[in-house]
Amino acid sequence: MSLLTLTNARPRSARVLPGFEITLGFTIAYLSLIVLIPLSALVFKTLSLSWEQFWQAVTAPRVVASYKLTIGASFIAALVNAFFGLLLAWVLVRYQFFGKKIVDALVDLPFALPTAVAGISLTALLAGNGWIGQYLEPLGIQLAFNRNGVLIALIFIGLPFVVRTVQPILEDVEKELEEAATCLGATRWQTFSRVIFPALAPALLTGFAMAFARAIGEYGSVIFIAGNMPMVSEITPLIIISKLEQYDYAGATAVALVMLCAAFVMLLLINGLQAWQRARSGASS
Repeated sequence: MSLLTLTNARPRSARVLPGFEITLGFTIAYLSLIVLIPLSALVFKTLSLSWEQFWQAVTAPRVVASYKLTIGASFIAALVNAFFGLLLAWVLVRYQFFGKKIVDALVDLPFALPTAVAGISLTALLAGNGWIGQYLEPLGIQLAFNRNGVLIALIFIGLPFVVRTVQPILEDVEKELEEAATCLGATRWQTFSRVIFPALAPALLTGFAMAFARAIGEYGSVIFIAGNMPMVSEITPLIIISKLEQYDYAGATAVALVMLCAAFVMLLLINGLQAWQRARSGASS
């Protein structure tokens, strides 16, 4: 019997979940209902505007100021969360201390809290008559009802995304690799930068992207602490809500489309960086 006949005679490996065509069809249908159809409705509603009307709606000075605040604060908050989220994940994975389980549970608190509750809590804490704000405001440090409040709220709601993305990857990093690097004479910084960080970089980028995407669409926790002053501390989601309340549906969808494109481009860049990082790690291994 020939080798080709033996090869063809071998039974195909059974899939764990059979029925690929059916499951793929359900997946595409589900994504279409939940994601693609709502987004296409956003695009089609915006197409009811002429180009001049669309451009006027998305480039009004008040709207442009909200873009700068929303995207800029979201980016800075995601960077802060990437740093402190990595630090917090490191502490939770590598050290044992009293109250560790409580700290680990508190990380998920922004997930569980309604956004309005988070905003009210931050306002009660940081306002001029709040628990912390009453001591900072006499020193000229105002953390509520301005851009600082927006940034703090976005940091608060975005931290869990980084921690929960990095934590399982850090748990899987083999400590033997660190010990081998130390035995070969590597310093602590060299061990972290050349052994640990390359393994964590894709997860850290994912956490950064998720925190950024979450922050760019945040509304409930921000409006309570931002002050919502036009051209100063007004976020883009509030602009969209205001246009909806004025029955300017086309204008609201136009602004929303700009934010959607900004978030999509950011996520596309992050995914490109992740692919490059994986390819670089594969080539170096």
